[in-house]
Amino acid sequence: MEQHFIVAVKAIIPLFILIGMGIYVRWRKMLTDTELQHVNAMVFHVFFFCMMFYNMYTTTIATAFRPRLMAFTVTALFVMLLVSGIVVCTVEKDNRSRGAMLQGLFRSNFVLLGLPLVENIFGPEAVAVPTMMIAVVSPIYNIVSIFILESFRGKGHFSLASSFAKVLQNPMIVGALLGLFFVITGISVPEPLLKPVRQIAYCTSPVALLILGASFRFGTVSEEKRNLAILVLGRLLVIPALVMGTAYYMGFRGVDFVTILCIFATPCAVASFAMAQQLGSNAELAGNGVVVTSAFSSITLFFWVVLFKALGVF
Repeated sequence: MEQHFIVAVKAIIPLFILIGMGIYVRWRKMLTDTELQHVNAMVFHVFFFCMMFYNMYTTTIATAFRPRLMAFTVTALFVMLLVSGIVVCTVEKDNRSRGAMLQGLFRSNFVLLGLPLVENIFGPEAVAVPTMMIAVVSPIYNIVSIFILESFRGKGHFSLASSFAKVLQNPMIVGALLGLFFVITGISVPEPLLKPVRQIAYCTSPVALLILGASFRFGTVSEEKRNLAILVLGRLLVIPALVMGTAYYMGFRGVDFVTILCIFATPCAVASFAMAQQLGSNAELAGNGVVVTSAFSSITLFFWVVLFKALGVF
């Protein structure tokens, strides 16, 4: 058990130390809100693009491509969405809150927390598998989130074509597709061009986690106790237990299983706050959901890693 505990500490603690450093940066007012928005934009448009391009470019498709993992993940996402929709629509009557809650339960912080978690457990060479999964999961997250939020504000503005166009403009998707193009065609990127991309790619996770901590805001949590409790229990305990329990009995092991853990056991996605704000949902609930689930995930992620390490899954 002590060995499993050490693995969990090495995997989880570095993530939350970086987030804690970001909270310290905000507390000391080293960055203004405007500067944080600018840095966030830089991380999203430049850092994530470079990270996705480099990870995909250095990926051996034959070893990273996992059709069974992809099929399981996509199926689990939509089953989870259906069950979450029934629960949310039963307990909450306000459509704006329904949209924020459903997006929070559906969309995890896979990119920000998942990739470094896999790297902490298996090393940088294993990041190819979750990187490949980002190319599958990220478009689903974006399209379904727009559909959820548009549907629950009752204005019927959802368009599959425009949503798909927005997904194709996502820097992570563009970077992944561009990297995949170079891999498939066999074209080599000259080292003087690849080196700065590699350097930025290595910086992406630490900088993104630090900015995540610096972006935390605590709103009127007391007014949303019930809904936040549903988000915490659903996002961090119930959904992971059901999905990972199924994955365990279906024989997923190693980096494949930890990738599933990262998709389904990480907190609400940071992007869910901005998306809720832009599409007229309950942005305050969405933002508080990110903060509260991120705080509790320091405990729940540790628990899941220790549990499945003890079961010999990885």
